[in-house]
Amino acid sequence: MPDERRPAGTGPRGGRALGHVLVVGGGLAGTAAALALADRGAAVTLVEARTRLGGLAFSFHRTTRLGGRSATLTVDNGQHVHLRCCTAYRSFLRRIGGAALAPLQPRLSVPVLDAATGRLGRLARTPSLPVPFHLAPGLARYPHLTRGERMAAARAALALRRLDPTDPALDGEDFAGWLRRHGQSDRCVEALWDLIGVATLNARAADVSLQLAAMVFRTGLLTEAGAADLAVPDVPLGTLHDALARAALARAGVRILPATRARRLGPEPGTGGWRATLATRTGQRELTADRVILAVPPHEAHRLLPPGALPEPGRLARLTAAPIVNLHVVYDRPVLRRGFLAALGSRVQWVFDRTVPAGLAAVGGAHQYLVVSQSAAHEEITRPVGELRERFLPELARLLPAAATARVRDFFVTRERAATFAPSPGVGRLRPGPVTSAPGLYLAGAWTATGWPATMEGAVRSGLAAVSAAVAHRTTLKEST
Repeated sequence: MPDERRPAGTGPRGGRALGHVLVVGGGLAGTAAALALADRGAAVTLVEARTRLGGLAFSFHRTTRLGGRSATLTVDNGQHVHLRCCTAYRSFLRRIGGAALAPLQPRLSVPVLDAATGRLGRLARTPSLPVPFHLAPGLARYPHLTRGERMAAARAALALRRLDPTDPALDGEDFAGWLRRHGQSDRCVEALWDLIGVATLNARAADVSLQLAAMVFRTGLLTEAGAADLAVPDVPLGTLHDALARAALARAGVRILPATRARRLGPEPGTGGWRATLATRTGQRELTADRVILAVPPHEAHRLLPPGALPEPGRLARLTAAPIVNLHVVYDRPVLRRGFLAALGSRVQWVFDRTVPAGLAAVGGAHQYLVVSQSAAHEEITRPVGELRERFLPELARLLPAAATARVRDFFVTRERAATFAPSPGVGRLRPGPVTSAPGLYLAGAWTATGWPATMEGAVRSGLAAVSAAVAHRTTLKEST
């Protein structure tokens, strides 16, 4: 087994002190950490078990039949969007040269269709008004709530604005109970709070920690007027999180080891550093580093962490997962006239037109490729593809009349059983920070204590937090000596 050590970093801003850093995991958390370390002059090795980067926000290719010919689609495993308030992720996109490929709306505007009535409404903000009045005109015109429900929702929003998302007492309470105490009807929860919350938190209000709900709604809707403006990528996720990220890492001098899994991790005797056993397709190798950032899922971190690294080692095992299912439908004609749509009174939650990013428009013809994104998909996650087809195609036809007469050229399903951690009450007590009790070993991942739910923003923030902790810890050690 070859033993490798990378030379110590010699760049500015702590690079020499950081030395060689091993980052385990090439998702957004690991990639953001590797770039930040390289920017500080550290020597960085990034290992990723898959052949690609991007973690759970990735793309793959699928060949589909379009009548008498075939076409290759570039498919995202799931539909990912972000908001203007996702400042760390936006900075990450700028760092890799991808910001222009995920443009923000000029202002928040979400079309919401009620399947029972066929009525279309919008959740929108008014650009000329300050917080919280920027939402008042849109809420006043929102047709899916009664006048009394709209007034009750406004009062609840003001009460939510007064909550402190850093208050740990909020973590033990569920969001649904708080909403009921503030006069929210079942319809109001469905048509407003869960419409937003399920998509951002991957759980319904009854299963959401009030602390996380307060963070999401205050940050997105009640702090800055444009914070909730949406961005939907114009390109596949693989372009952003694999191709552009890989190129940026290479320019920064990061050594990338794809298809390489960390098997064991332990202290390197006599050096204060770390030794990792890495498994590749051709065998095993040993690699030593001065510091390590584990940017892997919680169960993987639990496996790799040495004894005593966390005060409660079993807490990571108690972090439960929440699933997301995406249904992919190729029609022989356009059936959706807008880029995306949220639904009420239907099994369908959100529908996105991904015809252009998937490359279908370049094939020619009038085909349209839609993605139905289903969060908190406990009911759908184990259902066979045929059953999901029978359940959802009629729902799409009910929402989109043109779909009733269109021919379905392809229907397939992508599933992430552990798409996010479950944001249930009490989850805050289970999320560790970036610092472990093992010197030189740090944690990153959207599941760590970022204050955010399991989002792309939370993932990037976690990687940056791990780097900041490593720098601060090394600086403290240097000053003490």
